[in-house]
Amino acid sequence: MKRDAVTAARRGLRACHICMLVSHVAPTREHAACPRCGAALHLRKPDSIARTWAFLLAAIILYIPANLLPMTSVHTLFGDQEDTIMSGVVYLWTAGSWPLAVIVFVASIMVPMLKIMALVFLLLSVKMRSRWQPVQRTRLYRLIELVGRWSMLDIFVIAFLVALVQLRALATIKAGPAAACFGAVVVLTMCATLSFDPRLIWDPVEDGHG
Repeated sequence: MKRDAVTAARRGLRACHICMLVSHVAPTREHAACPRCGAALHLRKPDSIARTWAFLLAAIILYIPANLLPMTSVHTLFGDQEDTIMSGVVYLWTAGSWPLAVIVFVASIMVPMLKIMALVFLLLSVKMRSRWQPVQRTRLYRLIELVGRWSMLDIFVIAFLVALVQLRALATIKAGPAAACFGAVVVLTMCATLSFDPRLIWDPVEDGHG
């Protein structure tokens, strides 16, 4: 950030998080409402750090059973079989479908884990009021937002297999308890991403230049 840069906060400008209208609010006013939609205006998201930690810790707790419990349960004439996410990846790899195995491994195991690690890093850096590489940390946050929508790939694969197999009457496939945990992890990490206010990354930089 350049030393002569003037931020919206210094000018008393606040953006509505509902309709995105930018309004001028006197610095002495703590509470203000959007003149267009009536939503409360805030310089920063209220309790952003606490909310993000709450969603993130819940996601970390559910990430364990999501990977240890069965993701699918297959019932055929030859017997029953239950697979976790990792055992499904191994099966796809040994069956020769290594591209699909890599996609499922990255989307179902690596992406949620990396999202959690990245959010923890951002939260700790904001907590310590770090001025290290704010541009790169902001880009990291945008990347987390971008890849979040692809984390449900494993659930989509299960739904596709269930519909396909049931239609052909080859076997019976049911989603296991890990599916609910995995879906909850995806939703919680998305909520944590939305709760985090990336403008907090730049506050120490602005204070240091002020």
